[in-house]
Amino acid sequence: MSAPGPPERRHGVSDDALLELPTVYHEGLFDGRVVLVSGAGTGIGKAIACLFGRLGARLVLCGRDEEKLASTARLLERIEAPCLVRATNIREPDEVDALYRAIDEAGHGLDVLVNNAGGQFPKPSLDLSDKGWRAVVDTNLNGTWTMTQRAGRFFRDQGPGREGSIVNIVAPHRRGMHGVAHTVASRAGVDHLARALAVEWAPLGIRVNNVLPGPIDTEGLNVYPPEAQAALATGNPMKRLGAVQDVAEACVYLAAPSGGFVTGTTLVVDGGHQLWGELWLAGRPDYFEV
Repeated sequence: MSAPGPPERRHGVSDDALLELPTVYHEGLFDGRVVLVSGAGTGIGKAIACLFGRLGARLVLCGRDEEKLASTARLLERIEAPCLVRATNIREPDEVDALYRAIDEAGHGLDVLVNNAGGQFPKPSLDLSDKGWRAVVDTNLNGTWTMTQRAGRFFRDQGPGREGSIVNIVAPHRRGMHGVAHTVASRAGVDHLARALAVEWAPLGIRVNNVLPGPIDTEGLNVYPPEAQAALATGNPMKRLGAVQDVAEACVYLAAPSGGFVTGTTLVVDGGHQLWGELWLAGRPDYFEV
């Protein structure tokens, strides 16, 4: 009889816990500022929206699932953080244009865009279909570009005196996430896009940066078997998963005055995975067993 695998654990943070997570930032840091968060219905995106809301920001929430967005909106209502909710598929430019029209019509302007929307599924690259490749690249790279370009235009048209900040959530592409070639390629594209735009848009007062998380304790991990979850939690020198608040606070740092002289860079929040550890999301081949 084989030895039992690691016990199953349910990942993620409850709404009540999100509102109580400690933060190094002071209340009112984002008073009078408007923050747009894509993919704000669950996980990291929900935590980012919640932290900005706790710090006084007015939120704009977008994503494909209206029910999940409504859940985040109800959470923000509990802390009296105003928000605009707009179901949006970022792969569709017309829907993104409608989102920015709604922001304009709301009359509060825009100060920060957090490009959090995206996704992937584990699949060995030789078995990856053309449709699967294009779906992930179209969301993670093309959708992020559309959101970013429209935000850049919005910031430009607001005129001088109201500078903009864009923060992209990328993924551990530098050493590779094995089994998700589509997301590694698309997130690397976003990483380098930020560097190009940081220079091109500097005359407009627009800063563009990335946050690169490692494995984070969100409900998204629940789709993996317990063995894979345990491997993700030990694939870095700190031998644990990161917290959603780690990523949310990194976004705040880059968007706040603390990041005022930071642009074109990638803030890595991965417990040292970029230096040591492995991420085999589609299973580790026997070839690499010691």
